[in-house]
Amino acid sequence: MEILVLGDKQRATELMKRIPKEHQVTHSNKVNDASLPRYNIIFDLNFDDDSNNLQYYSYLRNKLIIVGAVKTQLAQAVFNFHGEVRCHLIGMNTLPTFIDRDILELSILSNDNLPLVESLSQSLNWPYKLVQDRVGLATPRVVCMIINEACYTLQEGTAEIADIDQAMKLGTNYPYGPFEWADLIGIKEVYETLYALYEDTKDERYKICPLLKRYYLLKQPFYLA
Repeated sequence: MEILVLGDKQRATELMKRIPKEHQVTHSNKVNDASLPRYNIIFDLNFDDDSNNLQYYSYLRNKLIIVGAVKTQLAQAVFNFHGEVRCHLIGMNTLPTFIDRDILELSILSNDNLPLVESLSQSLNWPYKLVQDRVGLATPRVVCMIINEACYTLQEGTAEIADIDQAMKLGTNYPYGPFEWADLIGIKEVYETLYALYEDTKDERYKICPLLKRYYLLKQPFYLA
């Protein structure tokens, strides 16, 4: 199969490592409308930040388009498009560190797309977990909420960054502490995921900690190199 991967180098590299070598993979940072029909599968890792890309895919009848859909609900993107969508959209958790996991997190618009997900899984040898099409999916909403709560703990002066990370790793067996994870995912992605969650649900659990907002505005990681 010919596969197109659209997105930044970090996430594209993370994704392409998972694609078996028998497939031909092309990476690009932007959409080239004229070349899209030649590809069997298109991955758009930028979709969360620019769902207007749907205009380039909508006419590709029955084409499989897998898009980053953590901050963007598939149903909302299609609703906002105000046009006929002829392609098949599959949502995917494409936040950094979540692509290179044993099980991928996917979402669909309707059960009619289940056979496509299964075909994708078999073609690329990708185990997957199907979650609801909603802002934050499943894992990102939990992890970002934990990071946000850790920021409140830091803001209150209860403990320092390294101590909180160590306690969380020892106490929960997480692969990273919340601040380590925030830096690996990217402060921007964490902040914008929480922002999208709060706008969608108005749930106080996702109300962004002022300290996290400050790090986001300053474009500053928790651990300085």
